[in-house]
Amino acid sequence: MNIKEAIRIIHEEKLQDYNMNEVRDNKENEVVLRHENDKCIVYVTDERASKITKSEDTYADEEEALDDFIARLRAGKILREL
Repeated sequence: MNIKEAIRIIHEEKLQDYNMNEVRDNKENEVVLRHENDKCIVYVTDERASKITKSEDTYADEEEALDDFIARLRAGKILREL
């Protein structure tokens, strides 16, 4: 998956609560995708906007990072709908 595909999925599936490479402080309960030093980092935040311990995964390949990012957003949507 590439960035354009990820953005399309986010809009089509109405996924929310994410930060995709935005330069800002983390918000509560969101999935974060960051590019740092030629690596992609995906993690989630808690109700205090703090990174959840052991939720961080690092990828050398952006495609894998985006797959994980979208999977986490989909999981969050399912949990909100319960």
